[in-house]
Amino acid sequence: MELVVARIGRAHGIKGEVTVEVRTDEPELRLSPGAVLRTEPASAGPLTIETGRVHSGRLMLRFAGVKDRTAAEGLRNILLIADVDPAELPEEEDEYYDHQLMDLDVVLEDGTEIGRITEISHLPSQDLFIVERPDGTEVMIPFVGEIVAEIDLEEQRCVITPPPGLIDDRAEVASARDAEAAGSETARSQDASSEDDA
Repeated sequence: MELVVARIGRAHGIKGEVTVEVRTDEPELRLSPGAVLRTEPASAGPLTIETGRVHSGRLMLRFAGVKDRTAAEGLRNILLIADVDPAELPEEEDEYYDHQLMDLDVVLEDGTEIGRITEISHLPSQDLFIVERPDGTEVMIPFVGEIVAEIDLEEQRCVITPPPGLIDDRAEVASARDAEAAGSETARSQDASSEDDA
């Protein structure tokens, strides 16, 4: 099983280091010195990680044979791919590999079908499920505990509890307090019009 673990970014410094956009929850396992990674496009690899360090919150890697800034810049936007055993599970209980989540059916708690996961987008703040709906449109579901209630790999489904407006365009009152406020505004405007009539 192939797993995209990073995308190479800009060159850093003059000695061949590059920044990488990490796309794995286990960078210490997948992107450690000595790891040999295939690439997309394949013609750029395989690449062997020589050194790795974190600088200003970003992971910096240097690859064997890449000795200067020019060579490092030539690697920009290349995807790094690791071979992963399909049966392998992440160490943490509530973590998943992308390939485990792809094509899961997404449903509400009452069983209403929303669609299926076709892509997972790894953003700095959180991960997003890109879900294709039956009509061909797409909806983005943040992969956070408040919304994703259950991942059932055996049943191949993801149960979500979305807030109002996330998966549809219906305008809904956010809370009872907002409804009361709207009601009191209406009452005030009616009182004001009554005074004007008097």
